[in-house]
Amino acid sequence: MSDKPLKLAKIYHNPSCSKSREALKLLVQHGYQVDEIRYLEQPINPEMLADICQMLKCGATGIIRINEVLFQALGLSVDDQRDDQAWFEILCQYPKLIQRPIVVINQQAIIARPAEDVIRLINNQV
Repeated sequence: MSDKPLKLAKIYHNPSCSKSREALKLLVQHGYQVDEIRYLEQPINPEMLADICQMLKCGATGIIRINEVLFQALGLSVDDQRDDQAWFEILCQYPKLIQRPIVVINQQAIIARPAEDVIRLINNQV
């Protein structure tokens, strides 16, 4: 039995996204046991998004893919007078609008774009 502590990570991602796959691969290569949250398939809730934003140290608009076609199609703007809770409700309804991948290690998170940013998060944990 190893004395090394288990290295755990969580990734919120879309496996169809190359950046998500790259981030996951980097985590595995660095010995992490990864909990994959495929948020397009698994329902997420506003509380989860609030926790993610707290770890990212950003508001709801910090995790929105504003260049996503759906964002424009819905007529949304980050300049709208919505509070975080309203944005979280929209993101739960349209999870495709959530930035990806989001990686969490020890209550610290990063939007891994580029995927190599995962290394920066890993290095902060050592």
